[in-house]
Amino acid sequence: MTNLKPGIWGVVIGAAALAIVGFNWGGWVTGKSALAMADAAVTERLVLICVGQFKGDANKAMKLAEMKKGDSWKHGDFVTKQGWATMPGAKEADSDVAEGCAEKIVS
Repeated sequence: MTNLKPGIWGVVIGAAALAIVGFNWGGWVTGKSALAMADAAVTERLVLICVGQFKGDANKAMKLAEMKKGDSWKHGDFVTKQGWATMPGAKEADSDVAEGCAEKIVS
């Protein structure tokens, strides 16, 4: 019984050290962080598709000039109205994709 107490403390301290090392330097993430990273990666790829759809628009120069005349905070709405942020097979655009697309198009 006297040897059991130091062993339990060793397990507790070892587990805490493992968690600290794993989350700080081992690349471990929580489920919430992993989901946020996955969402950001998907949005980034969809923004590229949106930019491609913009580039395929026959009237892109005129529409870009029109978009730049408006307020910068409305650029995402403009991209949505043009249909560039609506992905093939989707019924509506994603607002994060439209905002990211507008930033890339304008810059």
